[in-house]
Amino acid sequence: MSSLELAEQMEERFLDFAGRICAVVEALPDTKTGRHISGQLIRCGTSPAPNYAEACAAESRADFTHKLGIVLKELRETRIWLKLVVKTGSMKKSKLEALIGECSELMNIIGASIVTTKANTPPKNRRR
Repeated sequence: MSSLELAEQMEERFLDFAGRICAVVEALPDTKTGRHISGQLIRCGTSPAPNYAEACAAESRADFTHKLGIVLKELRETRIWLKLVVKTGSMKKSKLEALIGECSELMNIIGASIVTTKANTPPKNRRR
């Protein structure tokens, strides 16, 4: 698989993830807690897709690594909000397990990409 095909496959995966996040947000209760979590979750849960697209158009390796770092940060935040949805009783764990699992998988993929990119960056170009 070419790097372009892989990037397109990942972009589609991020879009699917964002769509699933939107569905969760729509299903949350219209309570003070539900509205707060909804607002946070819609922002961080839909952010990885466009940020990944931006990383794919990065101007340098450092820019690529930085933008992937933003994707990873947003995924971490999303996972916490999804876990809080379960902890507050707003949605059953069984309804969110697959989505939390996908979030963790995406985090692992992006984390590995960051490590690989940093390892393949010549020493003079690395930031400390």
